[in-house]
Amino acid sequence: MSTIGYSSWAVDLADVGAIYPFQGYEVPMVIVGVVFWLGWHVIQARRESEELAEAAKTASAERTKAAIERY
Repeated sequence: MSTIGYSSWAVDLADVGAIYPFQGYEVPMVIVGVVFWLGWHVIQARRESEELAEAAKTASAERTKAAIERY
């Protein structure tokens, strides 16, 4: 199986050009990577917001003061 379009390496490599796999897919792979990265940040921010909202619901002045005094 060849991902670069050559079935034999018995050629002059000076005439070959790029020899890395999936050549021509650089831009789509960067786009997919950026979308994945941004999506991960959005999901992470939502989960952290939910976690902080839950913590805010259970917080009280007495518990906060006790935690501060403990240290």
